[in-house]
Formats: sequence, C-alpha cells, structure tokens
Amino acid sequence: MLDASRLACSRGGRVLFEDLSLSVSPGAWLQVTGTNGAGKTTLLRTLVGLCAADRGEVRWDDLPIRANAEAFRHGLLYVGHHATVKDELTPLENLRHGNQLDGLAFDEPRAHEALARMGLRGRQSLLTRFLSAGQKRRVLLTRLLTRPARLWVLDEPFTALDSDAVQLVSGLIRAHLAGGGMAVMTSHQPVPLAAGGVVAL
Repeated sequence: MLDASRLACSRGGRVLFEDLSLSVSPGAWLQVTGTNGAGKTTLLRTLVGLCAADRGEVRWDDLPIRANAEAFRHGLLYVGHHATVKDELTPLENLRHGNQLDGLAFDEPRAHEALARMGLRGRQSLLTRFLSAGQKRRVLLTRLLTRPARLWVLDEPFTALDSDAVQLVSGLIRAHLAGGGMAVMTSHQPVPLAAGGVVAL
C-alpha cells in the first residue's frame, strides 16, 4: 500500500501543494488532475522518491520509502511524461537496459512478444531514433508487460498514442488492477477506466 501524509512542495518560491494526503490500496487507482504547471508531475516524482518534499512523508507498506528503499524500488514501475528511451539503442536494447538498471533478469523472448503486442513487430532491432513519437512511447510502455511491479506510477501515459494504443494501454491497466495492482496517474485525456480516486491540484 502507498500512503502519503501532509505533503508540501514548492518550486521557485511558489507553493505547488501543501497538507496533501493520499493512499492507494491493492486493486485501486488514483488520478492526479490539475492545469499545466499545477504540480502534477512534481507530485508523482515526490511519490516515487525522485523529488524531496518540503514537508510530509511517503510510506510503502507502512514504512517510509527512504527506509524501505529496496522493497519500494522493486515494487514500483514509474513511467515519466517524456519518452525516456535512448535513441542510440533499439527497442529491445532499451528494454534490456531498463531491466539492468532495476537489477532484474531480462527475458528476451518475452520482450519480443511484448513489443509485438504493443504494435512494434518488425521494429525490435531498429534504432529508436527512427521511430515516431508514438512508437517511442509504445517502447517505454512495453515495460508494463515486461517489468513486474505492484505499483504503477504513470505520468501522462496516453501522450502521443493513437486510439488503438490508448485502448491497449487502458486494458493493461485494468488487468493490473484486477490482479491486485495499484496505479497513480495523470492524464489530460479521458481515462477509459472505472472510476478511481481523484487528487485535484
């Protein structure tokens, strides 16, 4: 379970949020909403430990994430707003690199199957620089299929995706929740999922 209590964060002297508390339990998801610049990405980065809060605490399974860092890292999959894939690597190599950074074994046959399912069949060995923005986003989102994690934190997961890919990713999120997983996400697009909790910034 993910809990945050009385979080406060400011950037450049401007308060983005304060006294913010939330929790996400197995099978549930939370949508963070707000206008551009409201602090949605900062909140997500704070929840995963990439940004330090001015005040408050984030806890994973009842322990502060700093004190529970290894368990939290293994239980978390964070997909940022920008397609953080390396242009000089192929999609397959990007997936391998991601697993190496997480200290996980790489299952190459599973990765091939996952890339094909994400609409990238025949592009597994093409340098990522030659892919469109939507295809690069698909490479990144393939980690939903290849990186086991209890908690998915997704910043604008539907950015640059066509309608078919939006439905595919939505289906992956639904299956994740049905299996007892948790999700926190932002999206400027309607989210085709059963209603979840909302945090408005």
